[in-house]
Amino acid sequence: MHTIRAKGILSAKNGMNLYCGCSHGCIYCDSRSKCYHMEHDFEDIEVKENAIELLEAALRSKRKKCMIGTGSMTDPYIPLEMELGNVRKALSLIDTYGFGFTVITKSNRILRDIDLLKKINEKTKCVVQMTLTTYDEALCRKLEPNVSTTQERFEVLLALRDAEIPTVVWLSPILPFINDDEQNIFGILDMCIKAGVYGVICFGMGLTLRDGNREYFYQQLDRLFPGMKERYIQTYGTSYMLGSPRGRELMGLFHETCERNGIVHDNEQIFSYLQTFEEKQNGQQLSLWD
Repeated sequence: MHTIRAKGILSAKNGMNLYCGCSHGCIYCDSRSKCYHMEHDFEDIEVKENAIELLEAALRSKRKKCMIGTGSMTDPYIPLEMELGNVRKALSLIDTYGFGFTVITKSNRILRDIDLLKKINEKTKCVVQMTLTTYDEALCRKLEPNVSTTQERFEVLLALRDAEIPTVVWLSPILPFINDDEQNIFGILDMCIKAGVYGVICFGMGLTLRDGNREYFYQQLDRLFPGMKERYIQTYGTSYMLGSPRGRELMGLFHETCERNGIVHDNEQIFSYLQTFEEKQNGQQLSLWD
């Protein structure tokens, strides 16, 4: 861990990253890519020591309330968060100033903050986005070694359902020749159905590789799946998009299953929902016509 003093905390789209870098060890992580210009080791977490101060100033000065997001580059619920508590401090400010909130995570540590998530959701809107990649717990431990297992994440989704906090699942990435099969897709979607998720985001069956994350991914394939790296190189070369050979079939099953069970599966519709700020009165959403 190391600290810096940041100049700002919110992006143009009201996203924030309290930490930079991650210790979850997911073998496919795009955030390792060189294009993001991370000037330190990925596991050496960079902490913005003035992040909470900057966030309060930004929220106080905003003319219009909006959704505040986090987790797009770094999972905010890394182990270090339990020591520093910056996410919880940020949530407290977001609640105090009456903003909405959405977060992307793979960690059950988020349940520590369920009280604040509920408070925000009672006044505005709070949406928890959870990434699920594999139904197989043993495979999960290989692909995402230092993070909550799929079953643990499913239990988080159930707890959020019971707390009436809306959830969205990212079905991503689906790794060709590793977890691109019907059993995996149906297993994950069954969890989504039982947890009553609002929607599932899926950009297709496959993954992306860029300079930086490609090298790390291939190192891990050599270690975990001997011979698989050669199969990837032979099939895809140095392509950015690595689509599953079963992509069309599996996407058909994905859309059909979501449609049948009332789960939103249009990415644009889900992103619009995540970005739309809503105010509530006595727990009820206010209509534009009220």
